[in-house]
Amino acid sequence: MPRILKKKTYHCPVEATLGVIGGKWKSVILYHLIKDRVLRFGGLQRRLPGATAQMLTAQLRELEVDGVVNRKVFLQVPPKVEYSLTPFGESLAPIIRSMNAWGKSYANGSGARISLLPQRDS
Repeated sequence: MPRILKKKTYHCPVEATLGVIGGKWKSVILYHLIKDRVLRFGGLQRRLPGATAQMLTAQLRELEVDGVVNRKVFLQVPPKVEYSLTPFGESLAPIIRSMNAWGKSYANGSGARISLLPQRDS
């Protein structure tokens, strides 16, 4: 469950959902964590080439505070950090999968292009 730092007021459930997944890169981060299960920061960064390191860090922190993403730090040199979904975050999988399907349908119908990046190790 989320760790709410301050009480938030939403005017409908959709607004609450968008409050959690509505950042510029949050839905895409969730998509990749659903698909790949566990990723390190560099792996996420390669999958989101338009996101700066600062923006990616901020979005990951917000997802962590909302109880959606787990950040696991390994005490080693060099430092290693892995990101994965919490069980609460995994409950977003049907929503993200529906967004994926809708996006494919939209792209096919509108002539938009979806350019998938080649996947490398995490």
